[in-house]
Amino acid sequence: MSTGEKIPEYVTKEANLGEITGLYPISADVLLEYGLHCVGCIAAGYDTVELGAKMHGMSDEDIEEMIGRVNEAIFHGEVKPITV
Repeated sequence: MSTGEKIPEYVTKEANLGEITGLYPISADVLLEYGLHCVGCIAAGYDTVELGAKMHGMSDEDIEEMIGRVNEAIFHGEVKPITV
């Protein structure tokens, strides 16, 4: 987000995985990039983004980064590649 634009917070770590992928299908692409293959699992209906990520061994920093990318993808309507 080097352009300085303010990205709305559509998704938080407390959001339900099943709900966000239903409301914002593009979010699943980002979640899958981060290894959250549970987006298609029955547990997605019960787990929050944070809980699902923690169960997959993600750190708090990784979770914040992922949520930022999810919100950016929803805002722009596309998934931007991860830059290293």
